[in-house]
Amino acid sequence: MELFDLHGKVAVVTGGNGGIGLGIARGLARAGADIAVVGRNATKTEQAVESLRSEFRVRAIGLLLDVSSEADAARMADELRKQFGGADVLVNNAGINIRNQPQDYKLDDWHRVIDSNLTSVMLCSKAVQPLMAERRAGKIINIGSMTSIFGVSFAPAYAASKGGVVQLTKSLAIAWAPQNIQVNCILPGWIETELTERARHEVPGLYERVLARTPQARWGKPDDLAGAAIFLASRASDFITGVSLPVDAGYSVM
Repeated sequence: MELFDLHGKVAVVTGGNGGIGLGIARGLARAGADIAVVGRNATKTEQAVESLRSEFRVRAIGLLLDVSSEADAARMADELRKQFGGADVLVNNAGINIRNQPQDYKLDDWHRVIDSNLTSVMLCSKAVQPLMAERRAGKIINIGSMTSIFGVSFAPAYAASKGGVVQLTKSLAIAWAPQNIQVNCILPGWIETELTERARHEVPGLYERVLARTPQARWGKPDDLAGAAIFLASRASDFITGVSLPVDAGYSVM
């Protein structure tokens, strides 16, 4: 069997209907995996599902869920069992950002970001873990951020949530290693998405500062995350767990 072959595997990608999530979903489908796209926007989710089916000839479904809801996370696991018989790969990608200086941050906004970006990782991982434990194999890939490493003045809740994702990744990796479930994290650099497009408008000079600090002198594209995701979803990473992998064109080492 090829180390990077995902044929016969089922991967669920939260926030998989756009941006980094769709880039990863496309990569996993290209490697042969069937895909469950989890999102809240029905139109975007259906478009993503149809594109995966037509381009890669894989089975693909859309699940309209709120990943920060425990009941919805449980429903996700039920649907995966019913429609695919289980799950082999979970990509915890869904997230939001609300930008403001710490002294001006509203408590409701803080909770929204933490729930969407960090609590959802715990809920979805916990919901899918029994499916993987039954198979004595599984791959969980959490999506962190450069703010998992660095602070950022204009997005304190986002940075805190993504720092928490790295520590949660380590904890889950330790807890579920006896069940042969590997849990790892990808730390994207600055990627061109709808989320960062808003940041570029709201934070003067951001685009130019990122270019100046990035050795490859470009912002990333969502498809740039696909290779790392395939690696962490495949047999090639069976002896790797608890790791956070920067995919950032060298941004974090400058």
